Amino acid sequence: MKMIDIGGTGVLASAVAVGCMRIPAMGEEQLSRYIHAALEVGVNFYDHADIYGGGRSEALFGQVLAQEPGLRDRLILQSKCGIGKNQYDFSKQHILESVDGILSRLHTDHLDFLLMHRPDALMEPEEVGEAFDALESAGKVLHFGVSNFSTRQLELLQSGVRQKLCVNQMQFGLKCTGLIDHALSANTEFPHAADRDGEVLDYCRLKGITLQCWSPFQYGFFEGPFIDNPQFPELNACLEQMGEKYGVTKTAIAAAWVLRHPAKMQVIAGTTNPQRLQEIASGADVELERADWYALYLAAGNQLP
Repeated sequence: MKMIDIGGTGVLASAVAVGCMRIPAMGEEQLSRYIHAALEVGVNFYDHADIYGGGRSEALFGQVLAQEPGLRDRLILQSKCGIGKNQYDFSKQHILESVDGILSRLHTDHLDFLLMHRPDALMEPEEVGEAFDALESAGKVLHFGVSNFSTRQLELLQSGVRQKLCVNQMQFGLKCTGLIDHALSANTEFPHAADRDGEVLDYCRLKGITLQCWSPFQYGFFEGPFIDNPQFPELNACLEQMGEKYGVTKTAIAAAWVLRHPAKMQVIAGTTNPQRLQEIASGADVELERADWYALYLAAGNQLP
């Protein structure tokens, strides 16, 4: 398994991470087997959020940790907060209370990473900074980051936060290529030439911020998977061809496509199927040739000037 240094923190994590949004459908024993199966293929990073399953995802995961002393030390745990009922909330009180709830549900005394989930229009960077200072000094959170932030939003929050924002979690995959489309179409009138995020990919590379890619196998905004989807025959034919060439599955090739980018991204895999996770993990060991990477990009329905 390819390992990456998350945000220059020195924390070495698997290039493939487990997204825990769907685990409430699993039982405790099933989840335990899944975690151990993930470790066997080198996956050690788990991405939570306090809103996943209304907290049930963290609670179930915490039950497994409580029953298996020593397991926590083998894992890197991340969670997100900042989304409330019909609002976003980056107030100091909300952040501190959220983290206490997360730690209680996970049966752990600290998070390796805490991300602010989506930008809060009423965010006051200095207030967030106070919350981060309190969490860091108490040993409750070791590192900090964000999710779904543009370049200017990152800069604004960093202006009031002493700790480096070392992660930005964004949607990216073969059917959601906005992070790179506008750069490839610069100085054209192509539809994808519009810059919607302030060139956040290049910004994160310059600042040493790790991009974590959520829903890398989905098209649209949670509209469904593109692999083996009859809506995308050209893409699936190309994935099949590349799978035969590299000796892996289409799913592995889709993961390899993301991980081939020199930004050293991390793939967040939302599957609860151990076999599928193993397929995704195998993609981390595939180094796509440049021509194959671009062939997949074009087969996904994109164009080059």
